[in-house]
Amino acid sequence: MFCSFLFLQFFCGCANSDEKKEPAPTSENDVDAARNFINSVLKSNFKEAKNFVVQDSLNYEYLDATERSFKDQLTDEDRRQYKEASINIHSINPVNDTVSFISYSNSYKKKNERLKVVKRNDQWLVDLKYTFSPEAKDSLP
Repeated sequence: MFCSFLFLQFFCGCANSDEKKEPAPTSENDVDAARNFINSVLKSNFKEAKNFVVQDSLNYEYLDATERSFKDQLTDEDRRQYKEASINIHSINPVNDTVSFISYSNSYKKKNERLKVVKRNDQWLVDLKYTFSPEAKDSLP
C-alpha cells in the first residue's frame, strides 16, 4: 500500500511538471480587447473568448448562449465563413479612460455591431451586458 502511495505521488508530480500553464491572453487597449474577443468568437473559440469578457455570471451566460447559437443554429458553411472572416473596425468612441464603444462588422455578414469595452484592474474587457440589453443600449452613447 505504501508503494502504491509513493507511485501515485510520483505519477502526479511528473504529470504536473510536464504541463506548462500559459497565462491567459490579455489586451493592451480597448481596440485590442474588442478585436481579440471578436476574433475568438468568429473562430468559435469560446474558451479563449471568455478571457476577454468582464468576469461575472451574466457575461458568462451571454457568452454561453452565443456559443450554443453558433453550434445549434449555424451550418458548417456559416461556421467556416465566420472563421475566415476579417474584422472591420468602423469607429472607436472613448467615453472616458475606462470605457469605450467599438463599432465593427465582419467581412462575412457585414452587419454593424457595437461592443462596450471597459477597463477593470488595468485590463480591458468586453461587457456583453451592453450588447444584449436593449435598456443599456438606450441609456449609453
